[in-house]
Amino acid sequence: MYKQCVFIFFAFILAGQAQKPLKESNHTKQDTAKKTAFLNKLGNGFFPTKYINIDLKYLLKYNQYEGFRTGLGGETSKQFSEKMKLNAYSVYGFIDKQIKYGIGVGFRVAKKTNTWINLSHKNDLQETGSSTFLTDKRFFSFFEPRLLNINLFHQHITNKISLSHNLSSHILSETEFSVSNIMPTYNYTFNLKDKIYDAFEVTMIKTSVQWNPFSHFEMKDGKVNMIKDGYPKFTFQFSKSLKGLLKSSFNFSKIDFRTNHKINYKNKAFSFLTLTAGLANGDIPLTHLYHAYPNNIDKQTIGKRFSVAGINSFETMFFNEFFSNKLITFQFKHYFSSFKISKKFKPQLVLITRYAYGETNNATRHQGISFSELNKGYTESGIEINKLFFGFGLSFSYRYGAYHLPRFDDNIALKFTFNVTL
Repeated sequence: MYKQCVFIFFAFILAGQAQKPLKESNHTKQDTAKKTAFLNKLGNGFFPTKYINIDLKYLLKYNQYEGFRTGLGGETSKQFSEKMKLNAYSVYGFIDKQIKYGIGVGFRVAKKTNTWINLSHKNDLQETGSSTFLTDKRFFSFFEPRLLNINLFHQHITNKISLSHNLSSHILSETEFSVSNIMPTYNYTFNLKDKIYDAFEVTMIKTSVQWNPFSHFEMKDGKVNMIKDGYPKFTFQFSKSLKGLLKSSFNFSKIDFRTNHKINYKNKAFSFLTLTAGLANGDIPLTHLYHAYPNNIDKQTIGKRFSVAGINSFETMFFNEFFSNKLITFQFKHYFSSFKISKKFKPQLVLITRYAYGETNNATRHQGISFSELNKGYTESGIEINKLFFGFGLSFSYRYGAYHLPRFDDNIALKFTFNVTL
């Protein structure tokens, strides 16, 4: 618990700095533009210098396996080159006492369509059951609440080559070919046709398309800029593991889909809806199955489970409680207009409902770890009161329905929220 308090204190300092208003000045528009560009870079997780943008996401993190994780990373800026981009990072975990690192290089082959060929090598950890889309923009947060309590990671040594390309101003695409050596850091074996795997290799091809049909763009200085962020948005991804190619151990495929929709109302109130679906077929190990982004610690009392709420996570679902071959989740959030109590104190009420359904194939193949199937439908609802104090707020969630637990307080999650933007 004291380690979480350290992170909350660290986030508090950052929030205070981020929310300091910029002083008005009589500088030229060019100076103002430079400040805006600097803040945009900082908001995306980079501290810009002339030739290298320092990557802030590697400075300090914490999780249950590594403990404190600290290091340094960065990428070259446009002043270094507009046609080539170099990136690298290195971090150290104080509990596992291991160094992780990654290096990469990208080459722009077509400016008009923002087409890049990228190559990289990485030796790092990945959360088991996590799933991301290639076309997702870089996500950066000063404080990543779920990360504090994650303990199920697998190590991977991955070499990959990828091609990113704008099919149009509304359609982004990326295709990736990768070869990975995967070693679970926990007690796990995959039993496939009486052959036991405690480590394995995966050769995979993956392609992702993001379609933003209602966003509006303009061409400026040879670059496509979004001038209106429209909804709904759609993202599709297909992944295929190729058994036998470059010593790949398994043959499986995954299809992933996500759509986001935002409904605006008067007085700046709005609703945000997210639907995700994933289907994994074939001989697929636990590392590549789905979880529903749980964010609850398996402790006896509400106080011991007190932590920080995530953005799109299931707050009452325990870590490692469910894994699925097929998964669908739905999340609904309604943001009321901020309460204008004073000029600086404007808390915001949010109503939340989340639902998840999953199915698991051949659960007995996964040995050394126990989990449940999500085939009865999981439901939780709650409220958030955000921006009470320097970006902090409170969250209350309740677990009900088919997976309601016998003890009443085991169904409750009470947490901090943390929301701050630059």
